[in-house]
Amino acid sequence: MTTIAPKDEAAVASVELVAAPPAMQRRPALRQAFLVAAIVIALAAPLVAKSFVTFQLTQVMIYGLAILGLNLLTGFNGQFSLGHSAFYGIGAYTAAILMHNYAVPYYLTLPAAGVVCFVVGFLFGLPALRLQNLYLALATFALAVAVPQILKYHGLEAWTGGVQGLVVDQPDPPPFLPIDTDQWLYYLTLIVVLAMFAAAGNLVHSRTGRAIMAIRDNPIAAAAMGINNSLYKTLTFGVSAFYTGVAGALSALVVAFVAPDSFNFLLSVSFLVGLVIGGVSSIPGCLFGGLFVLYVPNIANSLSTGLAGAIYGAILLLVIFAMPAGAAGLIRLAAARARRPRQVPLIEGGKP
Repeated sequence: MTTIAPKDEAAVASVELVAAPPAMQRRPALRQAFLVAAIVIALAAPLVAKSFVTFQLTQVMIYGLAILGLNLLTGFNGQFSLGHSAFYGIGAYTAAILMHNYAVPYYLTLPAAGVVCFVVGFLFGLPALRLQNLYLALATFALAVAVPQILKYHGLEAWTGGVQGLVVDQPDPPPFLPIDTDQWLYYLTLIVVLAMFAAAGNLVHSRTGRAIMAIRDNPIAAAAMGINNSLYKTLTFGVSAFYTGVAGALSALVVAFVAPDSFNFLLSVSFLVGLVIGGVSSIPGCLFGGLFVLYVPNIANSLSTGLAGAIYGAILLLVIFAMPAGAAGLIRLAAARARRPRQVPLIEGGKP
């Protein structure tokens, strides 16, 4: 058996790179080019868009971040949840209470909201270990229904504001930046979203991410390989709640108001719809889901106020039939067909 000396490993790697098909060599470069172009467009968008459009784009990123939290739990770990509106609301109220009652700087409320939601998600994930599939969905549904009622409880009204909610003062932009408040909140959200999306990508492609996905694919085989299913499932629940809680805190800053009825069960359904539309187990697809969650209900309402629900349902059905794997699946399919070599038709005589 022949061995390769350490000096020869670099040479072998370079030979493999040279021997690789040109299309495979171009993929990382194309992805980086698309990423750079997307970031450049995102940076320029609030400078040319109107204030309301900037506000909407900020909401799209916030919804995309919340959907990413659900995706880490459902798409990558296989735990079904209908209660992420609760974590979204807890994160929003954590930021609002810290700013309104204790004058905490707004930039400190984001990690605080994430930590609080991580603890709540981790503790909720412990008893949820005994539940699977529909039973876990019912447990998370109960959480989504209970949290708004808890926020209305008169005993907590001094903190939460009760039914009236809390008004949040929007932060002013730094004095050295010639932008308004909406633009500053957009850039703040963009920075947080880029950092957390990059962290999620690193997590998924790490050893921990492979363990999380192994539990989703076959928990018995994962346990046989030495993976602690209980620990990874509860940690994934906590990390998922962390992402959604940070999104809720950003929402409190952008909307400048929190109220219990803003975080009802329908918000959880919207997150689930955004996950399916964007593409399950796709990190970039979460932003497509955020676009759908924000704009499609508004489009349906603009077409007909009385039939907005029916129009929304029809659009949802059409999108699901057209993109059964979500927007990310459609893009992957289009890219695969574009890379497929074209076949030259034959004419008589067997010659092209």
